[in-house]
Amino acid sequence: MRRLSRKKALSLVKELDAFPKVSESYMETSASGGTVSLLAFSAMALLAVLEFFVYRETWMKYEYSVDKDFSSKLRINIDITVAMKCQHVGADILDLAETMITSNGLQYEPVIFELTPQQRLWQRTLLLIQSRLREEHALQEVLYKTLLKGAPTALPPRSDASTEPLSACRIHGHVYVNKVAGNLHITVGKPIHHPQGHAHIAAFVSHETYNFSHRIDHLSFGEEIPGIINPLDGTEKITYNNNQMFQYFITVVPTRLNTHKISADTHQFSVTERERVINHAAGSHGVSGIFVKYDTSSLMVTVSEQHMPLWQFLVRLCGIIGGIFSTTGMLHGLVGFCFDIICCRFKLGVYRPREVLN
Repeated sequence: MRRLSRKKALSLVKELDAFPKVSESYMETSASGGTVSLLAFSAMALLAVLEFFVYRETWMKYEYSVDKDFSSKLRINIDITVAMKCQHVGADILDLAETMITSNGLQYEPVIFELTPQQRLWQRTLLLIQSRLREEHALQEVLYKTLLKGAPTALPPRSDASTEPLSACRIHGHVYVNKVAGNLHITVGKPIHHPQGHAHIAAFVSHETYNFSHRIDHLSFGEEIPGIINPLDGTEKITYNNNQMFQYFITVVPTRLNTHKISADTHQFSVTERERVINHAAGSHGVSGIFVKYDTSSLMVTVSEQHMPLWQFLVRLCGIIGGIFSTTGMLHGLVGFCFDIICCRFKLGVYRPREVLN
């Protein structure tokens, strides 16, 4: 009884077979079929390899949301060299609430303003990358994914021991400010704190020594990430006027970066530059110096590195193999059918050679 039930079950399963097998005695191979099979297998292998490279690639996904974090502090990273002596210039920050942020985190270092050939080459390379980023915005995704392979983006130190006088001042460091609009300014004189306002002591600085030619080696907001290039990195402004004002208007966008290499909270920003000569007689009022006016955006951008899941790769791979196999089989059958029709017509005398007709 058990054997009979097993036989019935096997026969039932055989009847449900959707892939019936053809006996080898009824199968006939041909040169055309082998050629088509070889081409089909080559196409399958090529497309499978290309699909594997697509599977290895990643892409950046951008999501936008409202920034609800208003209580935390915003970090500003500064590295600016001014063509004036350190005792003649001062830097501080004044936010929208008229709160003067102390600049204790900034250091004043006497340096030489002119760059060495190695440093100048670094600056030219950085400016070339900046120009490419403005033309090809997709390159920013490459920077996010590779982070320049961890390459340092800071100005390389001076290797030679120069005897030139230290007539410039490098202002570098970081400060924490409130997440409101503010103004980072570098002008003549050291800043003083008093409850009635904000001032710089510039009475003892000669007007002929004013020179706000400057170079921004680095300016960023938020956590400092090696390999990220910011819009103002490498910017250099040269002036021959003592009453020159440089203004940078910056919009800061909070950015959360999640890649396979790093996960950090940083900030992107866009900038608009303006410069003019202070001439009170001509109606151009103001104070000589460098002014960086920033404002924070209410939107947050989340940049995530996405990867194709394994199941999707397998489905696409099966689609490639099955599609090529079915298509080549149909084409081979169609070509064989047409060839058989032509041969039959030749045999029936429908088509005759031209020599016979003549």
